[in-house]
Amino acid sequence: MTNLDKAKANPQKILTAYLNEIHEIYAAGNFREESFYPLLKDLFEGCSSAFSAGEGAGVLVLPKKTEVGIPDFLVRRGSGGGGGEIVGHVEAKTPGTSLQAAENSEQIQRYRAALPNLILTNFLEFWLYRNGKFVASVEVCKFSDLELAGLREAVPAEESAGLFVEFMSRFYGFSTPAITSTSGLAVVLVKKTKYAKSILEEVFEREERGEDLSLLTGFYRVFRETLVQSLTKEQFVDLYAQTVAYGLFAAKMIAGEAEINIDNAWKLIPGNVPLLKDIFYAFVGPSTPEGLKSVIDELVAVLNKTEVARILEEGGGGKDESRERDPIIHFYDTFLGEYNPAEKKR
Repeated sequence: MTNLDKAKANPQKILTAYLNEIHEIYAAGNFREESFYPLLKDLFEGCSSAFSAGEGAGVLVLPKKTEVGIPDFLVRRGSGGGGGEIVGHVEAKTPGTSLQAAENSEQIQRYRAALPNLILTNFLEFWLYRNGKFVASVEVCKFSDLELAGLREAVPAEESAGLFVEFMSRFYGFSTPAITSTSGLAVVLVKKTKYAKSILEEVFEREERGEDLSLLTGFYRVFRETLVQSLTKEQFVDLYAQTVAYGLFAAKMIAGEAEINIDNAWKLIPGNVPLLKDIFYAFVGPSTPEGLKSVIDELVAVLNKTEVARILEEGGGGKDESRERDPIIHFYDTFLGEYNPAEKKR
């Protein structure tokens, strides 16, 4: 019997154990959203071997020492959730929260625009978004039933359990698609860059309120003192986000088929753009805002699925042209046209 067969055979058992623990915390009262995190983490990890082609998957609870806008969970292939391929993200809300209301929030709209495989859940309902579009949902227990003392004896309906298996299979079946054109790559990188920019804007706001260490503010101050005195915060955040995305792109073009990561990327950035290399090194070091690290992971995942030879050929002018263009520099025109068309026209 395969893992998937086992999951299909025992979904009621898996969900009953999960719901019993949810009920125990809920009935005790005085809980927070984070009180349920370990249960959801265990649920996803318990199901992962069935839905990840035998690889299993690790589920990381993303740091919440700040309220910077990143989802609550990151799911990766491979045990422990270390450096394996990103499967997707999960954003959780307290039991009883209306997911219909939540999906219309600015926060979820931002996640949907940037993250290709996203689950929104209140621990009882699960909604799946693929490339920003709602594609599936499942409810394993009604909120009204959660409040009943007899939940421990309740078994999820067979239909709900079966739908849960289908839902999780669809989530875990996602894989970052290969990118084969400069236009396609530009579209994806722009989405990630705008997401990074929104996170950096939130970091700035928190630092101004004294809720975070003023690392980003310190960077901004140094840039104004040493490079551009007239640089506004908005311009700096834009520069930061673009530098991270474009720096990783440049590194991948040099790496070719070899994979890049946050540790080797700065070494690969070509010397003909020294300012990019120096600024990138400063931006992705130990002082990188915590929320931005998740976006960097996403950018790396996309770039490592990019067919570099095609991008270089297209960016260099194609097979039948003089190929005198530098494809790395030329790509910025394509990127900027997607990211900020008005700026490109200047």
